[in-house]
Amino acid sequence: MPVGVQAPEASPGRYHRRRDDDDGNDCSDCSDVLGVDVLDEGADPFDIPAKRASVERLRRWRQAALVLNASRRFRYTLDLKKEEEKEQIRRKIRAHAQVIRAALLFKEAGQKHDVDRELPGLANLLKTNTEKGVHGDEVDLACRANAFGANRYPRKKGRSFLGIKEGWYDGASIAFAVFLVILVTAVSDYKQSLQFQHLNEEKQNIQVEVIRGGRRIEVSIFDIVVGDVVALKIGDQVPADGVLVSGHSLAIDESSMTGESKIVVKDHKSPFLMGGCKVADGYGTMLVTAVGLNTEWGLLMASISEDNNEETPLQVRLNGVATFIGIVGLSVAAMVLIVLVARYFTGHTTNPDGSIQFVKGQTSVKSTIFGTIKILTIAVTIVVVAVPEGLPLAVTLTLAYSMQKMMADKALVRRLSACETMGSATTICSDKTGTLTLNQMTIVRSVVGGIKLKSPADIENLSPVVSSLILEGIAQNSSGSVFEPEDGSPIEITGSPTEKAILSWGVELHMKFAEEKSKSSIIHVSPFNSEKKRAGVAVIVDASDIHVHWKGAAEIVLALCTNWLDVNGISHEMTPDKANQFKKYIEEMAEESLRCVAFAYRNLDLKYVPNEEERINWELPDNELALIGIVGMKDPCRPGVRNAVDLCKNAGVKVRMVTGDNLQTARAIALECGILTDSQASQPVIIEGKVFRAYSDAEREAVADQISVMGRSSPSDKLLLVKALKKKGNVVAVTGDGTNDAPALHEADIGLAMGIQGTEVAKESSDIIILDDNFASVVKVVRWGRSVYANIQKFIQFQLTVNVAALIINVVAAISSGNVPLNAVQLLWVNLIMDTLGALALATEPPTDQLMKRPPVGRKEPLVTNIMWRNLFIQAVFQVTVLLTLNFRGRDLLHLTQDTLDHANKVFNEFNSRKPYELNIFDGVSRNHLFLAVVSITVVLQLAPGFCWKVHTDNEGSTPTPPPPPPV
Repeated sequence: MPVGVQAPEASPGRYHRRRDDDDGNDCSDCSDVLGVDVLDEGADPFDIPAKRASVERLRRWRQAALVLNASRRFRYTLDLKKEEEKEQIRRKIRAHAQVIRAALLFKEAGQKHDVDRELPGLANLLKTNTEKGVHGDEVDLACRANAFGANRYPRKKGRSFLGIKEGWYDGASIAFAVFLVILVTAVSDYKQSLQFQHLNEEKQNIQVEVIRGGRRIEVSIFDIVVGDVVALKIGDQVPADGVLVSGHSLAIDESSMTGESKIVVKDHKSPFLMGGCKVADGYGTMLVTAVGLNTEWGLLMASISEDNNEETPLQVRLNGVATFIGIVGLSVAAMVLIVLVARYFTGHTTNPDGSIQFVKGQTSVKSTIFGTIKILTIAVTIVVVAVPEGLPLAVTLTLAYSMQKMMADKALVRRLSACETMGSATTICSDKTGTLTLNQMTIVRSVVGGIKLKSPADIENLSPVVSSLILEGIAQNSSGSVFEPEDGSPIEITGSPTEKAILSWGVELHMKFAEEKSKSSIIHVSPFNSEKKRAGVAVIVDASDIHVHWKGAAEIVLALCTNWLDVNGISHEMTPDKANQFKKYIEEMAEESLRCVAFAYRNLDLKYVPNEEERINWELPDNELALIGIVGMKDPCRPGVRNAVDLCKNAGVKVRMVTGDNLQTARAIALECGILTDSQASQPVIIEGKVFRAYSDAEREAVADQISVMGRSSPSDKLLLVKALKKKGNVVAVTGDGTNDAPALHEADIGLAMGIQGTEVAKESSDIIILDDNFASVVKVVRWGRSVYANIQKFIQFQLTVNVAALIINVVAAISSGNVPLNAVQLLWVNLIMDTLGALALATEPPTDQLMKRPPVGRKEPLVTNIMWRNLFIQAVFQVTVLLTLNFRGRDLLHLTQDTLDHANKVFNEFNSRKPYELNIFDGVSRNHLFLAVVSITVVLQLAPGFCWKVHTDNEGSTPTPPPPPPV
């Protein structure tokens, strides 16, 4: 016999038909009354007959077998509990029948009727014969059945395939919860994947300048076709494979294809260009010969995929928080496991009826194992409560949501980490042109031939020599172009804003671009870059005359001039007085916020020009220049930029202007934008790039925080400033558009490239691309960055409050009573479904102006602040108090025989988590439709199971009890 099973002294045997003639004083009399046989002593209780086995034998058989989850294993076999209930009902009915039978016998004995004489009369009334019976035909049988009914009685309907009434609640609930969580997670991942795919398409959708029909137009890189003539300039990406048509100092960075960081000069001896490479210097045109998968770059891109599974710093910190909480939960669970096991085996754990669960020497092995498994389940349940599964989902949702909304605010996120880091930015180093200003330049002042012109295009008093030189310099020393339609349509001018402004001025001077280009031929070009801040070109005129034209930053070009041309075209020496006069012109223009550009030239003897092979490395002479003229270009500030700067100041973010313009222009623009005040006009608040560059590292760190404007700066100066600010503990955001800005963009905590004027090299080095080149969009990125961090903090408070409350009530209940009030299904609901919906509601809170009234979040500031701990403690105490009261005193307070704890107060906690730092938690809630929708869905899902259970129990009914016996 198996261990733990005791043989009964007596057990009911098989059922058999009761006979009226049974008598005597043996066991058969008892069987006659009870309707069961008595098992003989010593009989084997495990000798199970094939039919009509006694309930007691079946029960002992099942107790002897070690079966995990017995209620499910024997789901489709005999329900012993129900059979016992049915047997009790049968016994009552039989007892009633015995009473009635005894009464009738007593009555018959008193009346002493002769049954034999009355029986024929009864048979006649029933129209039957005691010997032959009824007629037996179908009509007779049908009439008798209609009159007296059929000898049938209602039987319980069989169990249908879908009509299982018990045992399915836990499994179905868990399955539904898992399905819902999987569905929400899958939909979130799918939408995030689509978002990343859309962002990748936007990043790869480069605008390329092509020549079609004689005009230069911008098209998508995806619209390039074989045969297109593409214009290339410094910073561009080569859009496809092709052959060089013409170029000047064209140098290509082929490291993306060859893996070697070597700049390759392209000319007619090495004319082949590969798609995906970058233009490092110069400019030119190429003929497209292969596109798409027919290019080397296309084959490379088809074989690899861009990895977007970046783990951001905030995600790393959250993983650490989740791991710590998991360790705490595991430790608590281990402690509870030890306490419960000790309680169980020392006899301190009782059943609901008060009986002790474990008695040494009496409790069966199966019961002991089941009890231990129950304790282990409680410990595992506590671990499930402690682990915050919703945190990763919250981070994913808030980052995906923020990236989508930032796209609508003209910010394309290339790296996820930038979303959260931008919220911690303490300073923004911004360019001037195109970011703080509109980048719509027009020439409004001009000095030509040593005199101020009444209007920029007033050249009536200029000699043909001066006019010819100025137009030659405009047309040939330019990377832009002018298209004059033959049908008389308006002239189209392409190029950078500066080039367009100068070419427009040339058109006003009655310049015929194509005609002017044909008068001379370019033999060498020195392209513009931000280091030297000037561009030069050498042209040959009349087969022997060489003119070298320079244009660039006015004071830099002026410093290279030893002569100047008057209105008659006569060259004069640049005396100090005359140089000071020109400097005064420049200062006057700069004080009006004008960008100053100077034009100069020199003649060069043909013998000093190297041959074509040596010309590639030829440095154009920039000495002994003659100044032709100076122009002032107006670039107005962007509307709303002053408000954006003020918003940054209120948010604790210092805005610094880093520009290549001179100090006077930079100061004027800074005053107009609100970066400077009238009292801030001295060094080091406003400083020149070369001065800052000359400082030692320690000196640069000392003055870096004080700098508001840096003028005449080079990209290397910007990089030095970024490094100095970071060493001082700042979180630095930098804007850039040029190829040489790439190091500073890479070094900064957040690199912001300009989407319109930015080169592809700058965009590749950036974290976020500002699609409209607007500083106001930069400020919106700061708002979204702070929103990401704030939303994560909201959800952490919400999650930890729920987990702490659930952990405490489960631990207290487990130690005090040996049971947990929340079963596995309820915990799965709390930790997965509710947290999923909570993450969706809190992670999608839009940014508010209140976010920009707080100081930036420090690098080492904890995720859970003191205010959050305060809110968490108060809310957890409230929840624990209410739930423990309901758990231990719920029956008395609510007058219920059974009590299931729910978490309806979580909805209140969700509202409380919206505004961790504010008293009015309902402020702006009506504008967040998604939050209200999620809360409504949460309430519906919370109440629906209870409602369904109520309907189920109402329809289920109860087992009817037998009617009382009729009166005797």
